[in-house]
Amino acid sequence: MLREWGRIGCTGFGGPPAHIALLRRLCVERESWLDAAEFEDAIATCNLLPGPASTELAIFCAWRVRGRVGAVAGGLAFIVPGLIAILLLSALFLAGAPPLWVRGAGAGAGAAVAAVALQAGWTLLTPSWKRAAARDGAGRAARGRWVVYLVAGGTAAATIGPWLVLVLLGCGGLELALRSGRSGAVTTAFAPLVRGALVRGALFPAVGAGVLGSVAWVAFKVGALSFGGGFVIIPLMQADAVGRHWMTAGQFLNVVALGQITPGPVVQTVAAVGYAAAGLPGGLLAALVAFTPSFAFVLLGGRYFSRLRGNRAAQSFLDGAGPAAIGAIFGATVQLTRALHLGWQFGVLGGAIVLLFALRRGVVLTLLTAAATGVIIVLAGGPVPR
Repeated sequence: MLREWGRIGCTGFGGPPAHIALLRRLCVERESWLDAAEFEDAIATCNLLPGPASTELAIFCAWRVRGRVGAVAGGLAFIVPGLIAILLLSALFLAGAPPLWVRGAGAGAGAAVAAVALQAGWTLLTPSWKRAAARDGAGRAARGRWVVYLVAGGTAAATIGPWLVLVLLGCGGLELALRSGRSGAVTTAFAPLVRGALVRGALFPAVGAGVLGSVAWVAFKVGALSFGGGFVIIPLMQADAVGRHWMTAGQFLNVVALGQITPGPVVQTVAAVGYAAAGLPGGLLAALVAFTPSFAFVLLGGRYFSRLRGNRAAQSFLDGAGPAAIGAIFGATVQLTRALHLGWQFGVLGGAIVLLFALRRGVVLTLLTAAATGVIIVLAGGPVPR
């Protein structure tokens, strides 16, 4: 378990698509630990849960093969290599006076992050719309609500980032209530969870203690209350990371880029935010809080995964929260672009858009190319972001 899941944790560059492909190759095609149908069901179920879906899938597959001990071992083996890498890179990029080439690489890669977020949102947009249009013979009302949720998520991400989680939960709760009223389905078990999450979201910042309490709150939002993929975590983290002066806007772009170019789950970006806030203890605390819910979902509820996929209440909730999350990704691109200040960075951003959309290059290659461009520019005498 340590060897196989650790190999995926070390070589899983490219985010969830790469992780899913590697897990499928190992668990279905090579070892036949799961059949294809069960694996696809697990993907669908993990996408219904908050938090990092590919991490939950990796933990679930390990649980399926070797039980709870295997889930812990496999999950840690999947997470830890990338966590070590991003903490080491954080120490380099967030140092008080990093070398000039490091600053150039960070400025170049950071300039391309908005393009990566834009591509992430775009790839999710069409499948979500088609699913909404095909559901239950959905009419104009259902499609109209999809647009409203999308706009609400985008607006929230661009304006009230720290409270985006309430918008995501609110959109999911609204769709759940509307579906329940129309179909007469019993949702008494699900509605309290939504209301409870809303209350916790409102009260948690008030009970946090100091910097570490704030770090724990940011990590909790990322790991337990986010829906829709890795880039939704950007607006959930940015206002706290920059607004609390843990890092500058430019440094935040750097850590988002680091989360993309390191292997393993993108959610470990929160460890870099924790490192900026409180050093190594802050980074480790952020990772612990962010990933604990993923383990809890599988260890406590893994045997119910097959039921969850067919649960109408869960599907209805995600039908509201999902479009809002996609909108939040687009809203995040606005905030990321606002953080750029130098003319050459906007040129790098344009080049990244061409690489991703026109030439269809991968995210890691695009970010590394942008970083190399930044190094060349600053070493040639170009300006460096402050």
